[in-house]
Amino acid sequence: MPKKKHDKNKQLEEILINVGLKIAKRNEGAIFAVGGNVKYKPLVAQQVKSFNVRKNPKLLESLAIMDGAVILDSNGNMKAYGVMIKSTRTIKNFGTRHSAAISASKTADLVVMVSEEDKKVKILKEGKMIMQIDALQKNVEKSVSQAVNVLESVGAGTIGAIGTSILAPTLGIALLPGIVVFGSGYYLTKVLRSWWKK
Repeated sequence: MPKKKHDKNKQLEEILINVGLKIAKRNEGAIFAVGGNVKYKPLVAQQVKSFNVRKNPKLLESLAIMDGAVILDSNGNMKAYGVMIKSTRTIKNFGTRHSAAISASKTADLVVMVSEEDKKVKILKEGKMIMQIDALQKNVEKSVSQAVNVLESVGAGTIGAIGTSILAPTLGIALLPGIVVFGSGYYLTKVLRSWWKK
């Protein structure tokens, strides 16, 4: 991936995670689906014109706390807000937001879900949770940049057989205080070792 595109991806991921942390701390929830071909239908009239979330994270935060998800293209432009994602399945003991996030992550490039129940920001790819960030961890915002570096290193090939990680968070590797990475232990160890050497 060209460096400029890589840097833009990292910047977008950092914005989404930081906005998600603010929302979680206020005891509210949200979903951001980035890129791909997510199936959804609007729940509210789309009165806010498309904008790039890098330029206005405050507006993104306001739209995100409405009922429904925010859909972004891979460049960070808001395509829709207040939408219902068409879920392919429900998960026992979890609400519709988790089901919607998992469904969206199967076709989106990245999904960031904010859970108001446990005040955690969850990052999903390919139908699996790959990272969880605890909004209540003291100074967790200072670790977001490092977490995004690992997120960029944890590609699709690294996401392993732990499809139930959303149900069993103890199967992850604690990366930084308040941040847990999920996936195949073998590949994660390999990626994290190479990342820590940088």
